[in-house]
Amino acid sequence: MNAVATSEKQGEVGIITIDSPPVNAFGIAVREGLHGAINAFKADDTVKAIVVICAGRTFFAGADISEFGKPPQEPLLGTVFAGIEDAGKPVIAAIHGTALGGGCEFALVCNFRVSVPSAKLGLPEVKLGLLPGAGGTQRLPRIVGPELALDLMLSGRQVGANEALKLGLVDELVPEGALLEGAVAFANRVIAEGRPVTKVRDRRDQLDAVADKAPIFAAARAKAAKASRGYMAPENIIKAVEAAVTLPFDEGMVRERELFVELRDSTQSAAQRYYFFAERQGGKVPGLPADIALRNIAKVGVIGAGTMGGGITMNFLSAGIPVTLMEMTQEALDRGIGTIRRNYENSAKRGRITTDEVERCMALITPSLDMADLSDVDLVIEAVFERMDVKKDIFSRLDAVAKPGAILASNTSFLDLNEIAGATARPESVIGLHFFSPANVMRLLEIVRGEKTADDVLATSLKLAGKIGKVPVVSGVCDGFIANRIMTPRREQCEAVILEGTPPELVDKAIYGFGFGMGPFATMDLVGLDVINRSEPYRTVKQDLLDAGRRGQKSGAGYYDYDENRKATPSPLVANIIADVAAERGIPQSPPLSQDDLIARTLYPVVNEGARILEEGIAIRASDIDVACILGYNWPLYTGGPMFWADSVGLPKIVAELRRLASIHGPQFEPAPLLVKLAESGGSFTG
Repeated sequence: MNAVATSEKQGEVGIITIDSPPVNAFGIAVREGLHGAINAFKADDTVKAIVVICAGRTFFAGADISEFGKPPQEPLLGTVFAGIEDAGKPVIAAIHGTALGGGCEFALVCNFRVSVPSAKLGLPEVKLGLLPGAGGTQRLPRIVGPELALDLMLSGRQVGANEALKLGLVDELVPEGALLEGAVAFANRVIAEGRPVTKVRDRRDQLDAVADKAPIFAAARAKAAKASRGYMAPENIIKAVEAAVTLPFDEGMVRERELFVELRDSTQSAAQRYYFFAERQGGKVPGLPADIALRNIAKVGVIGAGTMGGGITMNFLSAGIPVTLMEMTQEALDRGIGTIRRNYENSAKRGRITTDEVERCMALITPSLDMADLSDVDLVIEAVFERMDVKKDIFSRLDAVAKPGAILASNTSFLDLNEIAGATARPESVIGLHFFSPANVMRLLEIVRGEKTADDVLATSLKLAGKIGKVPVVSGVCDGFIANRIMTPRREQCEAVILEGTPPELVDKAIYGFGFGMGPFATMDLVGLDVINRSEPYRTVKQDLLDAGRRGQKSGAGYYDYDENRKATPSPLVANIIADVAAERGIPQSPPLSQDDLIARTLYPVVNEGARILEEGIAIRASDIDVACILGYNWPLYTGGPMFWADSVGLPKIVAELRRLASIHGPQFEPAPLLVKLAESGGSFTG
């Protein structure tokens, strides 16, 4: 027996315990230990049933990522699984913690599954651009039926033990803290009752229960087309489940493997796996001591109860942190608190929270019209107008009332944090906490580190981000920080190309086809042209549209005309406005650009700006830029973000096209030195 696997017998039950911290991943030592123990109990005639249980905080976590890219070592996971299926005696999986991915597939191989109530099971591979590759697509439909199996695998959601019991995914729940005792008792009942040792692979009852399965797969494809447009993995999962239904088990396994390898070797899966780790890197700041003492955040103040301030407040209330919410007038304060309550009540109507939780959250708000009421909070977040004079005035007044050690944060999305911090006598306690709208929904939190921001303030903010369910990305100080700055060139070029002769609908079609949820002009119409408050020193199409009363969908007209169902059609009036603006500004006309040319024209400058952000040290790493764009602007995740996408396109190709565009349109397209350096040296942003 090896170091990670131990065996013992309790009567006629053989017990295999795996202890491979931190998460009992299926590395070579685990596979060897498990396979050897199964074979030993298989040969022991005194053992009538086998229980497999894991020590530590969780059941098997799945594959050992440290082995990725290395030559495979026997026994492979498939060999271990075959040994379990061929044991000739019942094998019971005893589950605690999580059984996800390969851990869930292991449980599916066993004849029976018992679990503590707190355990969770699931096959989340779709989130990494993969499908369950160890028989999950073939066995799960045999246990819960193809329709439920598709729902679980296409969503990647985790199933609590109680739901798993109802679905038949788990056979019995045992008390918390008594998993081994409960599993052994279950095994003894199986022995006493002489239950047949039926392999999951041989079960057909759930597959044969539905005579016409075509509608199930048609519905799954329709749902995936809407929810996962552009992703490869959902279709491959559907094909694999179709194989489970229509082919013998061994042939289905072959088909699963073909579909898995196709995904594994795809750029999409590489991008999604890259992003999985990129999210987890954001909170790691080089040079920040791991053992730094954090400031205690027990109570928070928010200045401004508007859309942003209310959303920010909800993050803390939902995490159980009291908030003093301040406004200038009672009317604005009442309106803001009313909106917060409606948001929570709407969540309760959808079943996401209980009515008791609504009241618990609302009870944590202390409304205020007096800044002096912020004297006892540990963190104050300012969320008012984007005007430097207003923000400096607030921070100067805050400095006079906030207690020593309180963190003073601004939600500014563009303004100079160092200038704001200069309005206080404690710039070391000032930081930017830039939430994205709607702040109670969007997961990105840009943490802006001023030139004098103290390390403990930064570390406290990073920890707090996790507590309120945000993904942090650390930015230096510049106009727009990371997400807004890097996406500005896309907006500028989209507005430029329509003045050169490419209609808005073709621009939107290209951006949508790339994978964004909406094109830029459709987005502006949805948000409202009057909400996007941006003045320019020259005549613009947007201002002309506003002057014509075209504010977007809410007025029935913006860049597009809208019918009563808000269906968009191109507008001749808008085409005339664009032509008039172009003529007045002397912009030469060109034939409409192709989709490929539009992508290069509008998105290559985003990559170029990302290179400058890295050159200037605004972002710590390229992956932080990708996280900011994916979470802040819904850049399509399956591309990995602009910097990963650039690497997959090829940096020399991007440099060449930028230089061509610079020769036509001017120096704003000149490739950044870092981009040129990487292209010429064969380097990459994310490799």
